[in-house]
Amino acid sequence: MDGRDPLEAELTALLGPRGVSSDLRQREKASVDGARMSPIIAELLPLGIADLVAFPTSAAEIAAVVGVAARHGVAITPRGKGTGNYGQALPLLGGLVLDTSRARSVIEVSDGVITADAGTPMATLEQAARATGQQLWMYPSTVHSTIGGFLAGGSGGTGTIAHGANHMGFVVALDVATPASGGELVHVEGDEALAFVHNYGTAGIIARASVRLEPLQDWRGVYASFPDFPGALSVLRELGRLQPAPRLVSADTPHITAQLPADPAFPAGRSSLRMIADPATVAAARALIEGAGGRVEDVREGPQVSAAISVLSYNHPIEWLQKSEPGVYFHVEVSGDALVERIDEVHAVYPGGMLHIEAGHTVPIGMLAGVYESPEAVYDGIDALTALGVGVHNPHQWNVDFRLAETVARAAETDPDGLLNPGKLNPAYAGPTKGAIR
Repeated sequence: MDGRDPLEAELTALLGPRGVSSDLRQREKASVDGARMSPIIAELLPLGIADLVAFPTSAAEIAAVVGVAARHGVAITPRGKGTGNYGQALPLLGGLVLDTSRARSVIEVSDGVITADAGTPMATLEQAARATGQQLWMYPSTVHSTIGGFLAGGSGGTGTIAHGANHMGFVVALDVATPASGGELVHVEGDEALAFVHNYGTAGIIARASVRLEPLQDWRGVYASFPDFPGALSVLRELGRLQPAPRLVSADTPHITAQLPADPAFPAGRSSLRMIADPATVAAARALIEGAGGRVEDVREGPQVSAAISVLSYNHPIEWLQKSEPGVYFHVEVSGDALVERIDEVHAVYPGGMLHIEAGHTVPIGMLAGVYESPEAVYDGIDALTALGVGVHNPHQWNVDFRLAETVARAAETDPDGLLNPGKLNPAYAGPTKGAIR
């Protein structure tokens, strides 16, 4: 990296000796994320290693680090907790990894809004909100991921049934850092803030975020099981439409269920359905479940119930499946009523096809697992799923795939030298988009 020693010296002066590292182990650790979940990306690893890692502890320091690196002409790859699954945080050209995980101050909790630095874990935000009688609109299945990472690389999770994805009103304001801002924070609100959501920091690095809260609800964890997966599918959409809306409804095939952490609520050989429900809807949920041939295994109370069910949603059941049989399974992200209405055809697209499903905001969404054969087989399956009326997002590539044209135009202004997360913003990308499963 040209100018590495001067950059390290300047960043050390800014952050202190514990705030910068050129140690090989530290650089290697900072140069990977959850991309090994994709066998296609895993076959390409390693894909770049940081020359230097910086650990700012505040939004102002994040901006200052960006300013220093930009003056040195060094590539900057932002990183939260590294839980992203698409390689968004891989430093493809080396350079500086900007690790935000030490910038974790909750700045303010007001009526309907919480403000925190980018490295604050989502679980910390939820706890701070609960202390004021409020809760987050939504949080991802990886509850210890950072708010900056969730906004830059994620999309939804617990709370999505009511509120959709994280670009749909969740973000109130952002403070971002860009090469063009010269080490200063840029404050953006409303629609202007959306220019920096789900584009992996390629237009600007989120340093601080203000997001929506709502009044705290009492929740119940409803654990149900069915003799087979079609039984769980038959009520999933109705459960998701109950009012007050559930915070989450997830279901798995018997085989995926068997790979989840042991729990008396997961009886052997049965399909699991889990629900974070408002207490007023538990009786109606029970009636729907039992009317479809299922049974309620448990109804649990307490503040940890939502977290326990959340960490078994979205990608996480597929991760448990992959752990149970290493090197066998991959997945694609899918959506649409066809996941319920044409499930046999959906499962048949890939050898060993198995769906994890969520109730979703408007239509069901899920993770379709299958036995990995080749990249070509994965892509052929995406075409087959599209023909079935299934929306597909491809988690085996790291190109910005949401509001691409807008991001390219914004990055031309904020990052004219292409220093922010280089390799992730491809103007020619024409594959499946993130919006296809919302």
